[in-house]
Amino acid sequence: MDEDCTAPAEMGDLRSLLHGLNNQLGVILAHAELLEAKAHDETQRARATEVVSAAISAMTIARALRQHA
Repeated sequence: MDEDCTAPAEMGDLRSLLHGLNNQLGVILAHAELLEAKAHDETQRARATEVVSAAISAMTIARALRQHA
């Protein structure tokens, strides 16, 4: 099978998957921000802040991958 014939469909699927990943990371980010805001102590706040930072980083990576796809 010719690779050029399947590449556009695969790329569309990859972009769609990355878009879906970004959406799920947005949900994680929103919940982490809520946990961060409602943390009862500094330890909980620090943990939530780490999740917020990781989610933002992962969203940036997913966006960069989608642009390169």
